[in-house]
Amino acid sequence: MTDCEHLTGAGDPSPRTPEGCEECLRTGMRWVHLRRCLDCGHIGCCDSSPGRHSTAHFRETGHPVIASFEPGEAWRWCFVDETLG
Repeated sequence: MTDCEHLTGAGDPSPRTPEGCEECLRTGMRWVHLRRCLDCGHIGCCDSSPGRHSTAHFRETGHPVIASFEPGEAWRWCFVDETLG
């Protein structure tokens, strides 16, 4: 188990755009993998994607925890503590 308070206190909001990365859908960009913000439900693309919108969302909002939004994956990541949960 982790001692990261962000991971243990993370919510489970509904995805705001279940069809893909919010910013990529608006701009016509493509993504590699999707991540869901566990504070507000923002769906952003991973750092392997050209837009890196999930990390950009963290930098803009300070929302610390994301979860994989890929089928079959259940991991979470805290940007603040750089901890996988």
